[in-house]
Amino acid sequence: MQTADRAARVLELLRLRYPTRDTHLVARNAWELLVATVLAAQCTDVRVNQVTPGLFRRWPGPAELARATQEELEEVIRSTGFYHNKATNLLGAARRVTEAHGGEVPRTMAELVQLPGVARKTANVVLWGAYGINEGIAVDTHVKRISFRMGFTESTDPVRIERDLMALFPRDAWGDVNHMLVWFGRHVCDARAPRCGECEMIEVCPRHGVGEKPGAAARAPAKAPSKSRRGGKP
Repeated sequence: MQTADRAARVLELLRLRYPTRDTHLVARNAWELLVATVLAAQCTDVRVNQVTPGLFRRWPGPAELARATQEELEEVIRSTGFYHNKATNLLGAARRVTEAHGGEVPRTMAELVQLPGVARKTANVVLWGAYGINEGIAVDTHVKRISFRMGFTESTDPVRIERDLMALFPRDAWGDVNHMLVWFGRHVCDARAPRCGECEMIEVCPRHGVGEKPGAAARAPAKAPSKSRRGGKP
């Protein structure tokens, strides 16, 4: 099966598995989604959703948060881990959104990645989740792992992985692809113990790297198939 055909089948099966595809992070607007996504790095969505209600009651928007101290914010977000860096980035983002964007989270990739703590992954989540803009596909550890296992990419670089996925999936599905692959990674395609025996993708998945020691696939990806790769601009 050609890579493009496999991607189309995987998308079909993911949509059947996940008919509702909203993010699990609770947010009422673009600012709240940005904050929640930054906090979610190396932290569960459940934990983030426990922390953000109190955070937003105390500092409802970027203007309010911009006036907070580092120590105050660290205390509130401590349980999400890496709280010092997260607090530094969130305070910097709050100030820039307030001063440079009139308190409104920008709607372009170029502007979003200028915010402290916001790289392409977070920007893609915010653009799709808050504004319905499909600029790219957010690549986290789940998306990276599954993309390799399914033969969609041979790269370990998130930017290149994103480009490979964007060439395979229709643009109007990019935001949903991220959510579905993340959930699929949590529910089925586990890093250490993928449940291939109960996976509906078993007939189309080449299972690259499955059975190897953790991290082996990322260190030594397979050679490129001669006919299954597709090109494409991001």
